Amino acid sequence: MDNPDDATKNEAPLPGRVVRGSDTGKPIMAALDLLGRRGALRIIWELREGRVLTFRALQAAAELPPGTLNTRLAELRAADIVIAEGGYQLSPRGADLIVALWPLLRWAEDWANAVEGR
Repeated sequence: MDNPDDATKNEAPLPGRVVRGSDTGKPIMAALDLLGRRGALRIIWELREGRVLTFRALQAAAELPPGTLNTRLAELRAADIVIAEGGYQLSPRGADLIVALWPLLRWAEDWANAVEGR
């Protein structure tokens, strides 16, 4: 493939595939590509703690245009992070992702305190 970015524009980044920034297919690279896409982390954040939101409610909460939201939801569903059952919600794998992100939240808060304290 000449340009991996061309191959991944319309596909959800998944382990084993070429993703933006890497052609290795390693799971961490696919995860970083998926989570780094505009609005992906915000969608996941808005669905934390068992929240179930309609498309419109999620659009308002995440402050995303409908096209971007639709694309991110399709990618997150393909990656088994979000499911659509009576609204959008995190899958069990998505709930596990929230648990995995808590240490990063704590680190970011410590970092912010250190930077502010300089």
